[in-house]
Amino acid sequence: MKLKLSKPLVFFDLETTGLDIANDRIIELCYVKVEPNGNEESKVMRLNPEIHISESASRVNGIYDADVKDCPTFREVAPALAETLRGCDLAGFNSNRFDIPMLAEEFLRAGVEVDFTNRRFVDVQNIYHKMERRTLIAAYKYYCGKNLDDAHSALADTQATYEVLQAQLDMYPDTLKNDIDFLADFSTMERNVDLAGRFVYDDHGNEIINFGKYKGKAVRDVLRSDPGYYGWMIQGNFTLNTKQTLTRLRLKYAVR
Repeated sequence: MKLKLSKPLVFFDLETTGLDIANDRIIELCYVKVEPNGNEESKVMRLNPEIHISESASRVNGIYDADVKDCPTFREVAPALAETLRGCDLAGFNSNRFDIPMLAEEFLRAGVEVDFTNRRFVDVQNIYHKMERRTLIAAYKYYCGKNLDDAHSALADTQATYEVLQAQLDMYPDTLKNDIDFLADFSTMERNVDLAGRFVYDDHGNEIINFGKYKGKAVRDVLRSDPGYYGWMIQGNFTLNTKQTLTRLRLKYAVR
C-alpha cells in the first residue's frame, strides 16, 4: 500500500561501532526519503567514527577501521544531513530505541541543532512485534515473501523496512491506518521524555524516572528530595540528550 504522507518521511538505518548510545559512533548511515508525491531519494554514507570499531560490531556489519579511515566524520556531514531531515518525520526498525537516540547524540556532539521534539517517529519493529513478534529478516520474509540476503547492510535493511511497512498496511487494514500520526502512536511502546527513554511520561503527563533506584518516581519529586541526583546524572555516562532533558526539567520545576 502506498503511504499517505502530509510531509516527507525518512526511513533510515545506522551501523555503529557498538551499541552504547552515549559512547559509540555511527560508521554508516543510509536513508530513503519518501516525499508526499511518492518520489524517493536514497543515499548511503560511510563515516569515520574517530574511534575503534568493536570486533563484535565488525562481525555483524562487515565494516572495519580500515574501511572508514578516509571517510568524512559525522561532524563534517552533519549540517547537510540536518538540512535533508528538516521538516521530515522519521521511520526505522528498532529506531525509537536505538537509531533515533544515536542520531540525536551525534548531532549534539557535532554542535548541530536538530529539533526532534515535533517529529513523528514510526518504528516498524514495534508494529511488527505488536502484530507478529519477530525480527527484520523474518518480517521481510513474512510480509514481503522475500529473503533478506544482505541483512545488516544499511541500504538493504532500510529498503526492507520501507517495504515491510507498506506490506503491514496491506495486511492489517482493519487495525492499521495509513496515517503517520496513527502509525507513530501505534509503534510507540513507551512515551519517552528523552530519546533514550531514561524518563517517560505516565498516564497523567508527569515525567517519571525509568531506571535505577528511583524507577517509577516522579522526576520533580526526586530532584527536590535528592539534590545530588542532578549532579550525579550530569557527571554520569548518560547521553547528551538525556542530560539536556534533565536540565530542562530542572529548570521547569525551578529546582536549585
